[in-house]
Amino acid sequence: MFKRILAAGLASALIPIVSVAQEPAELSPEIEATALALIEQAASDEVGLNFVEDLTTEVGQRLAGSEAEALARDWSVAELTELGFDVVRIEPFEIPFWSRKSESVDVVSPSPQPLVATALGGSAATPAGGVSGHVMRFESLAELRAAPISQVDGKIVFIDETMIKTMDGSGYGMAVRKRSQCAEVASEKGALACLIRSVGTQPHRMPHTGIMARDGAEGAGPVAAISGPDADQLTRLLERGPVEVSVDIQTEIKTNAPSGNVIAELTGTDLADEIVLIGCHLDSWDLGTGALDDGAGCGIVVGAAMLIAGLPERPRRTIRVVLYGAEEVGLFGATAYAREHGDDLDKHVLASESDFGAGPIWRFQTRFGEAALPYARTIQNLLMPLGVTPDDNRAFGGPDIGILARAGVPVVTPGQNGMDYFDYHHTPDDTFDKIDPEEFRQNVAVYAAFTYIAAETGWDFRKQPEPDTEGTQ
Repeated sequence: MFKRILAAGLASALIPIVSVAQEPAELSPEIEATALALIEQAASDEVGLNFVEDLTTEVGQRLAGSEAEALARDWSVAELTELGFDVVRIEPFEIPFWSRKSESVDVVSPSPQPLVATALGGSAATPAGGVSGHVMRFESLAELRAAPISQVDGKIVFIDETMIKTMDGSGYGMAVRKRSQCAEVASEKGALACLIRSVGTQPHRMPHTGIMARDGAEGAGPVAAISGPDADQLTRLLERGPVEVSVDIQTEIKTNAPSGNVIAELTGTDLADEIVLIGCHLDSWDLGTGALDDGAGCGIVVGAAMLIAGLPERPRRTIRVVLYGAEEVGLFGATAYAREHGDDLDKHVLASESDFGAGPIWRFQTRFGEAALPYARTIQNLLMPLGVTPDDNRAFGGPDIGILARAGVPVVTPGQNGMDYFDYHHTPDDTFDKIDPEEFRQNVAVYAAFTYIAAETGWDFRKQPEPDTEGTQ
């Protein structure tokens, strides 16, 4: 079971980590046996994988606020109801809407040719027919910031910064800054438009889109990402002399558009008012079919929950699966959920989100109260045979879960190997065939095991040490 993944996980254990030092808490033999049985069943599970395949085939791309995202919500309600969740509902909200209508980037001179490009989410439209200007290349956002207005005014800015490939995706945080700030900085200096090397790691002519601002608002100017090979081509042309480029971006903007969170629950028994939340986001960008980002995450949490639903008895706590809407364009679903459930966040005993593709989980981070760290060690020990190494207590839970973590909800982050994630992320290549079934099922196994333990044990993951009263006597 999961032999190839186990080998990869043991190799990753050589990477230095900060592990939890506490001794593990005691876990009843019955709960441990059930958790191990769930792991065994996950190795052949089809529910989660079928969920992703059907979602990406029958719905396809799911741009936030679009008719496709609405179809995905209705599709999910029908699917989750048929699977047998006790409660399934939609919690609606509205968002600002942006979509591309057309886009093109072309070298006008000295060597006319099209460049493979895509508008970034929130890009302003160009005037009809586009804009043309000479290209001013910068190797980083910082270099653009430092440039005098005279160097940029009337030009088309090009930031040619390469993203570093990493297992944990940390290279993305650095590279994405040019995506979010290029249009604003360039517009302030009088640029006609901004081009960036795509925020991604693949060598193919696949441009990478993404939102510029997390509030979903329209950006300061027209901006597009060009594929890596096209960025190289443009750089080679610039090495030979001045280059003129045309940029034509047409968009659709709406002030309000419908979105929503899909919620499905397995109702608990004696602790039914306490919630273990596992989530994903249902929306996607519009270039591919959103299989890795984040159809896979939805399949993982749905598959894990349905394994638990197949047990002879429901666990003590309620398991809530949340398929968040409108994550890609500004974490609107996360904000709406926190607003809707703000009064009962104290009843959320644990939360986690799968939103990093379908690569094997290789580490398990927590954010528990100090006295609850023995619970972390117990769960980590149980997961180690899957190739999952113990890690620190600085988890953030995931993009949509972050707002809950900041409100004090304990979270876990099952860290996936994302070495090739940004080869596909936000590109036309984000399709179902990129999911490895064995690696996917290892994810389902991890989520099923820790979710069941959290729901059945009744452990308090907020638990803090007893106050030291000796010094106050």
